[in-house]
Amino acid sequence: MDFRNSIKYREVIHKLVPGGAHTYSKGDDQFPELAPAAIERGKGAWLWDIDGNKFLDCSMGLTSVSLGHAFEPVLDRVKIELDKGVNFQRPSVIEKEMGETFLELVPQHDMIKFAKNGSIVTTAAVKLARAFTKRKLIAFPGDHPFYSYDDWFIGKTACDRGVPDETKELSVTFKSCDINSLKALFEKYPGQIAGVITEPEKNFCNKNCACGGEPGTFLKAAIELVHQNGALFILDEMITGFKTGFPGSIAKYGLEPDMATWGKGIANGFSFCALTGKRAVMELGSIDIPGQEKVFLISTTHGGETHGIGACLATIDFFKKNEVIKKLQETGKTIIEKCRVIIKNADLNDYIIVSDSEWMPAFVFKNRNGTADMGYRTLFMQEMIKNGVLFQGIFTCSFSHNLDEINAFTSAFKKASDVYKQALENSYKDYLVGNATKPVFRKIV
Repeated sequence: MDFRNSIKYREVIHKLVPGGAHTYSKGDDQFPELAPAAIERGKGAWLWDIDGNKFLDCSMGLTSVSLGHAFEPVLDRVKIELDKGVNFQRPSVIEKEMGETFLELVPQHDMIKFAKNGSIVTTAAVKLARAFTKRKLIAFPGDHPFYSYDDWFIGKTACDRGVPDETKELSVTFKSCDINSLKALFEKYPGQIAGVITEPEKNFCNKNCACGGEPGTFLKAAIELVHQNGALFILDEMITGFKTGFPGSIAKYGLEPDMATWGKGIANGFSFCALTGKRAVMELGSIDIPGQEKVFLISTTHGGETHGIGACLATIDFFKKNEVIKKLQETGKTIIEKCRVIIKNADLNDYIIVSDSEWMPAFVFKNRNGTADMGYRTLFMQEMIKNGVLFQGIFTCSFSHNLDEINAFTSAFKKASDVYKQALENSYKDYLVGNATKPVFRKIV
């Protein structure tokens, strides 16, 4: 493939934007050298880069595009709102429609607050937990990838530069899906933990996981434990929302968290996120309870932009009228089955692992020693890209992934597996152009 314009783009963008992108997961260090630097347009499940190369999209806007790029039923509603204006001096009437519509999906909760990105709503949930309990500590699984760019989370990662030590000490971690680890945390910090926030399930939540492949059982036990200890439970549905179920794992497992955070796929790629919760907690941010001390919850100029809300409403409507979740998970199941056949036929069972998560299949790439290896992973990405598939180690199923898209993915997967097998016999360095990708959360650039 021709990446001449991508090379020129990289030479300029890093002088304009720190990191070269507005989320680190899209950075150049997350892709092989032979990869598109910028996308010009997308349609359905396909992308075209600035050199005119066409790719099947596997990440779908970092899991945010649930139906497809430039998906007409969503764009139609967005265009209606654009023609009416997108931001006003007072709330738009569409905000009432959005509140009622979304809360119908989450009968466990009574109130909702809008925002433009996930970090805002997770941090708002953390603030409410502290305000409600009058405690300081926030707990989350230390082995889950991301909850917020704010200090309460980033301070516990390798990228903690700029976060005061005093702030870092206000967050504590436990092992995901492990009820005993969470119990130990409450025993270590009795009466000090305000809230626990966790994603409902992981890609590799199987029998080898601490929950034994039963995340719903863990979550119900965790919520009960959290409440017994006087804390609040926050379910982070940023990734799982509109994927594991409709609206997410909260319905799939019949959960009763105090709050839930939503974003990514709920508006098919448009910037719309939400915090939902029980009235007793959420109304701390209200202004209509005289005499109550006010919690300055979320206050964003763009949180009520009408086109983003319209996109979410149209996405919800399409999910309601079509069996979207069923199709997404059937696609995921087919991808898993076909890739496992390719892996077996190539005698790579010990080196390429595919998760059981039909809602978003994930892949692990190992070296000859059986250890997950960034170099071999980067090589596989390079070969997928060479064969027209923009791949980062997961397959985010969208409504626009049909049989042709599945076949395109598995065809590229087979070709990449052939090169991978050769590399195992020698070294990935003999086949990879440029450097291996690096972890997003690392101490040194």
